[in-house]
Amino acid sequence: MRKSKEKGKSHSTRPARAGPPSWVKYTPEEVENLVVELARKGYPPSMIGIILRDQYGIPLVKQITGKKIVQILKEHGLAPKIPEDLANLIKRAIRVRRHLEEHPKDYHSKRGLQLIESKIRRLVKYYKREGVLPPDWEYVPEKIKI
Repeated sequence: MRKSKEKGKSHSTRPARAGPPSWVKYTPEEVENLVVELARKGYPPSMIGIILRDQYGIPLVKQITGKKIVQILKEHGLAPKIPEDLANLIKRAIRVRRHLEEHPKDYHSKRGLQLIESKIRRLVKYYKREGVLPPDWEYVPEKIKI
């Protein structure tokens, strides 16, 4: 069993491209407006990217606008308070904690919770170092509710 975060290389890779593809008929302003509109509807950044890809035929927002989705959201004051990957891990930890309240002898889930919370701590350390989270932000499992 591999304990490292390393995954395999079986995923697809994006093609190296400088500008937008020729088939995309949207201007950068239109794409930005679509991103803002979807964010106002309550979609997280990853879901916005999927919707733009599947429904509008926009493969990557950065190729067209020169900015990432989260960067566009920050400019319009719609960015999430904590990064999406960290929020998803915290939600998972909350679900596992709730499960462990009902099933306290589920040792496999206890171990899973330890692994999830260690990922959370590593991500928090990274985001503090990069300045995404404030230096005094803390993950306290008993207090956090999303």
